[in-house]
Parts: sequence; structure tokens; C-alpha cells
Amino acid sequence: MSYNKKIGIFGGDKRQVYMALSLLDKGYNLYSYKLANKISHKNHTEACGLDQLMKNSSVLIGPIPLTKDLVTISDSTACNSEKTITHLLNKDHLLIGGMIPPDIISACNKKGVFCYDLMKSDKIAIMNAIATAEGTIMEAIISSDRNLHDSSCLVLGYGRCGKVLTSKLLGMNANVTVAARDDDALAYAYATGASTVNLRDIKALLPSFHYIFNTIPALVLDQDSLKLVSRDVVIIDIASAPGGVDYEYALNHGINAKLCLGLPGKVAPRSSADILLTEIEALIKERSG
Repeated sequence: MSYNKKIGIFGGDKRQVYMALSLLDKGYNLYSYKLANKISHKNHTEACGLDQLMKNSSVLIGPIPLTKDLVTISDSTACNSEKTITHLLNKDHLLIGGMIPPDIISACNKKGVFCYDLMKSDKIAIMNAIATAEGTIMEAIISSDRNLHDSSCLVLGYGRCGKVLTSKLLGMNANVTVAARDDDALAYAYATGASTVNLRDIKALLPSFHYIFNTIPALVLDQDSLKLVSRDVVIIDIASAPGGVDYEYALNHGINAKLCLGLPGKVAPRSSADILLTEIEALIKERSG
């Protein structure tokens, strides 16, 4: 199918705004709905509803996550439940977003709509890890009265984000320990210059850390673990909600723990938008061939 240059972009954070501005600069005609900022451009129309946007656009670019409840566009207000994304899709649409719910994917399959989940791209995930790591370090700095330089840092997990975060912390001359379950992951972490420990053995070490960074989407810092941390520890959790910390216990016991979600869109929306848009334009070109 050949997609025209009519793009619809909706919801989200400042990444959506920067993508919209870039698309307009490249000559696309753009409809938008519920963007984080107003846009003034001769080729831009602010839609009065999701139905108008989808009626006038062939390529639909949604937020990350696309939606949390199948009715509400992420970071915007609820739209009419009878006119949700699922109801308005047709075979002429190309739907692009992040963390697309299974129900919407199923609806796309039934209607013959091609949909693409940006968060399933390894390239985007790796590039996003850079902004996530920088944002994590920023959150740590503003949450503590201690330098990261020469501090004791624990990184829980050594996936994409854990790897990039560890590298950047080492570059700041922090003393970094990586905890993971996988022996290969620990070997790679050791090769970068980090100390390592198996995740099952971290409790004995917990009192020694000034900073703890969690990247594991599971409860790894439970009540028993939090009882052992230093009184002035800073815990920055970047795992998917609800995170990997017992936040009720942390709050009740004065532990400085913070769940930081969506960091790329908060700390580096322009760079993050460029990364996403490169992938989106390549996809549009591929699907139009």
C-alpha cells in the first residue's frame, strides 16, 4: 500500500511534539490531537477529536505507551468510549506506537491494519537506554547530597539499561557493583571494570551502598532487603511500573526511593524523537514500496 503524506499524531509527551515539528519541516501534512504543546504551522491542523484525526490520516503515530486502558490516550484526557482507536481503525491505516496492548493488536489483525510497536525494536530500545541512563543519573544527583564520584553504587540487572547505566557510572569514577542472576551477564559486567555479585547474594552487601539503581521489573528490594540499606541511601528505580521496590515500606520508614518512568521523554525528548522518527520514516518508506 502507498501511504500519502497525511500524518496523524496524538497524545504522548514532548517526544510527540518534536516529531510533529520535524515532520512538518519535511513537508508532511499533519493532524494532531492532544499533544503536550500547541503547534502553529500552515500544514498543521489540530483535530477536534480522535475521529477527525483518524479520518484524515493514513499514518497514525501514537504515544508510548499507546494507551493504558484502551479508551484513554496516554497523557491526555479520555475520548468517547464509542470512538476509541479500535473502533476507528480501518484497512487504510498504518498504526505506530509503543507498548501497544494485545487487544488493539488483535483488532488490527482482524481489520487488516498494519501496526508497529516501536518498543519491540532492539535499535530503539538500545538508543533509548542512553537517555534513560542519563536521566537516571540526573535523578540520583538531585536526590542526594553526595557526589557520584567515588560513591558506592549498586546496579540491579544488566540488560540494555543496566549496561549503559553501568558504563556511564564507571565513566564518572563511581565504584559500581552489578547484581544479576545470569553468569554471562556478570562476566560482561566484570569485563567493563565493575564488581559483580549474584542477585541472590546482595543482602549482605546492601548496607554499603550510597546509591542503588534498579532495572529489574520484579520485586527485588522487598521489606527484608530495605531493612538492610543505609539510612541515607538513594534508590532510583527505572523498571516498568510498579517497579522493583516495596514503596509502602520505603515511605513508612523514610527511605529515599523513587520510581522514575518515561525518562527519555522527560530528559531528552528531542533526541528521543529523532530516534523514533528515523525508524518511523523508514517504516513508512518500506510499507509504501
